[in-house]
Amino acid sequence: MAAKDVLTSEQIKANLKVLPAWRYGLGALRTVLKCDSSASALALFSTVGALAQEANHHPDIDWRYDTLFITLTSHDAGSMVSARDAALARSISAEAENVGATPRPDLLRTVEIAIDTDNEEAIAETWRAALGYKKQNDGSLTDPFGRGPAIWFQSTTTPNPNRFHLDVTVPFSESSPILDALEETGAGLDHNAAPRFVVATDSQGNRLCICTEEGRDVDGSPEASA
Repeated sequence: MAAKDVLTSEQIKANLKVLPAWRYGLGALRTVLKCDSSASALALFSTVGALAQEANHHPDIDWRYDTLFITLTSHDAGSMVSARDAALARSISAEAENVGATPRPDLLRTVEIAIDTDNEEAIAETWRAALGYKKQNDGSLTDPFGRGPAIWFQSTTTPNPNRFHLDVTVPFSESSPILDALEETGAGLDHNAAPRFVVATDSQGNRLCICTEEGRDVDGSPEASA
């Protein structure tokens, strides 16, 4: 099997049998490794980086004090799991075992935000422009850097009014192009609280706020938004 070959569901399951620290979800292999100290976690982070360089295949890693959250997927294979991912997962697990890191797959969480809609095309571009996301083949929106939650649109003929909005915080110096892009999508913009935040409302009434550091309290905390 070539390294870039996408694995079938059965092949992924077969690999997971020998990778007990790993789980599969949303097109990726994922694990959490807890170390005995922050320094140990950083050292393991460095080791994983060296493995990635050697394999020319780079995971997404979130370092949180003594814990590493690791995601493996092949972006050049349609963000699917390939043989390269399984091979790198085996190498990472071997190194983690060598340094006494504890697998904590129970800590895995992948957050997605679903928006009920009876017309996805009418609002998708508003959300894409605000978040700087990319549109996937299935119509969902994902962070190209893998940091924020994915957005997907639940098709329904009876969407319910929602009671939440998203705050998207950006540097003030970068806010104008985002607001311009939102305006081009047809979103309504309320600038009453600018520059602290601008409320954007898509054509179906869903709200989000483009927030900046400007106009915040002295201690840096924002006042309540929309």
